[in-house]
Amino acid sequence: MNDRKAELETLRADLKARLSRFEAHQHREGGALDKDFEEQATQTQNDEVVDSLETETRTELAQIERALERIENGVGDECETCGEAIDPRRLQVLPYTTLCVDCAED
Repeated sequence: MNDRKAELETLRADLKARLSRFEAHQHREGGALDKDFEEQATQTQNDEVVDSLETETRTELAQIERALERIENGVGDECETCGEAIDPRRLQVLPYTTLCVDCAED
């Protein structure tokens, strides 16, 4: 369980760093939009990609926070739907999961 907690804390730190980079990009900390129209179009497309990545990162971060909270409460290896133990192999692949395979498939 401690290995999983450490892995989740590392993932959380990585995701927070990634979010900081996304936010810096969105605030144009690298400079304003280029004056060239084609370059502006490319930059705008990049903004859409960054927005999507930021949303995915925030979702994953929320899952990690939830898993860490459950570990702190002593129920991190139990399915939050049915209460059965989550297969350790599943936790190894998806350390932030809070559902057993059966409940995740429903």
